[in-house]
Amino acid sequence: MNELNLSEQFIIGLGLIVLFGMLAQWLAWRFKLPSILLLLSLGILAGPVLGWVNTEKLFGNLLFPFVSLSVAIILFEGGLSLRLSEFRTMGKTIRNLVTIGALITWIIAAAAAYYILNLDFKLALLFGAILIVTGPTVIMPLLRQVRPKGHLYSVAKWEGIIIDPVGAIIAVLVFEEIMSGGFEKFTTDSISGLLITLVVGVGIGWIGAQLIIFFLKRYWIPDFLHNSAAIMIVLTTFIISNLIQLESGLVTVTVLGILLANQKKVSIKHIIEFKENLRVILISILFIVLAARLNFNDLNLLNWNMIIFLAVLIFIARPLAVFVSTIRQNLKFREKLFLSWLAPRGIVAAAVSSIFAIELTASGYSDAEILIPLTFIVIIATVTLYGLIAAPMARLLKLSEADPQGVLIVGAHRWSIQLAQALKKMELRVLIIDSNFENVRTARFNDLEATVANILAEDILDQINLQGIGRLFALTANDEVNALAALQFKEIFGRSEVYQLPYKKKDIHNEQPVSLELQGRRLFGKDMTFEAIHQISGPAPEIKTKEFDTEKDLELFDEKKMIPLILIDSQSKLQIYTDEQKPNPASGTKLIYLTPM
Repeated sequence: MNELNLSEQFIIGLGLIVLFGMLAQWLAWRFKLPSILLLLSLGILAGPVLGWVNTEKLFGNLLFPFVSLSVAIILFEGGLSLRLSEFRTMGKTIRNLVTIGALITWIIAAAAAYYILNLDFKLALLFGAILIVTGPTVIMPLLRQVRPKGHLYSVAKWEGIIIDPVGAIIAVLVFEEIMSGGFEKFTTDSISGLLITLVVGVGIGWIGAQLIIFFLKRYWIPDFLHNSAAIMIVLTTFIISNLIQLESGLVTVTVLGILLANQKKVSIKHIIEFKENLRVILISILFIVLAARLNFNDLNLLNWNMIIFLAVLIFIARPLAVFVSTIRQNLKFREKLFLSWLAPRGIVAAAVSSIFAIELTASGYSDAEILIPLTFIVIIATVTLYGLIAAPMARLLKLSEADPQGVLIVGAHRWSIQLAQALKKMELRVLIIDSNFENVRTARFNDLEATVANILAEDILDQINLQGIGRLFALTANDEVNALAALQFKEIFGRSEVYQLPYKKKDIHNEQPVSLELQGRRLFGKDMTFEAIHQISGPAPEIKTKEFDTEKDLELFDEKKMIPLILIDSQSKLQIYTDEQKPNPASGTKLIYLTPM
């Protein structure tokens, strides 16, 4: 009976972790709040407040191996999002941030820990190294919420992913010197240790990437096993790398992801999609577990010394690291200022500090136990501060794209060009893509931004700039192209902001040539199709705009004479007419409509 009770407690505990994690993600999406902040809040509620989740009893000695393997998958997924074209543009800035910036952060954090927190010199050096890391577990959710403009997104993303292995390597080197009993050969040992870590990490990462490419290219693995095989290779290379050189596995999985993302031999889009879904689940679980491990006694460390230390870390170390690293770089002052307010600590810092504290305590460094609660306080403080301030700061500096209203239109023909012109008059960014040069030239002749490109090309995202754009309109006369375009951009804009227009009326009902699962939302109403537009308006459809300034304007509105397509509300936000959504015009709104014959 006791065994059954323990089993039930285990199942309930795991269920609560997943429940609270998904609830936090949904609440963050629903109320446009930082997901990290809600994850930590619900984790604290489930753990120290209510006592529903006891991570020590649930995981025991398996907790940190689970965290390490989860971080490996998250870093691999992060590597899959890194495009070398971005690095070629802002490579020097990224390089400086993860080298010069990391060194500045380490020195200042270590000095502050020694002089302010009164840590032993060796522990202060180790603590400073641990606090170098930020990581994709905390950076990526913030970037998705803020959507910074221009190069900022790429710089912050690259730094957030690359800095994890860099910080972990430095922390490992310091840890090994502490365990060896001194720092007499620290410079020599650190350089040799760094080189070994890089060689092992890059080498095994390259081998792992080549294995995946080799198997997929020869179709030796069935489609339904692609994701499982990829995870197997990621975890295997991570473990082998760490066995050869401690913490080199973080380099391995990051390099593996980057190499896969930038090769052209095999398609890995389905693997990327799976890893993105897995990342959300893992981040949700890890942060709930992290917060639930807190003990109210740990909060006693949150004294004036700790507050001053946090102030030094946030207001001195990070800004100095950013501004020194970006000297003579292609970043404006306000962009540097924003980057100075984007350094939350995450899972890797917690995992590394916990592992090192346990090892050092077992070796006789009793003071090392304090590293765990200190790191947790830094994580909670930085996640809370940056989570609350990042979005308002970006808006204040005019660097945010939290809710872009622009439109990416696929297909340049007469009435899609008119639609683009109407949207442009509303001061919205519109980008037209077509594979036919003559169609693109016509769009450009009408003073529209247009690009000759294949919307289905693997490198399409490298060819176009989506700044200011938040939705897709697939308007070609080919249902298959429209559906594939919708499928490609669902992961970027979200399923709710990807639209397509069927070619024929039968495509809306039962005789669909393309699966519903592959299609975007149906544009302009249930009876509207590409053919119907020409039947309604003749061979030369006309699209116009009507402003509803008064009640009298509203009384003149007649759907038979003005077939509604898009409504722009008083806050300049688009409301798209679809088969399931039919917004009503009101005073202060503007209507883009089709004129019948």
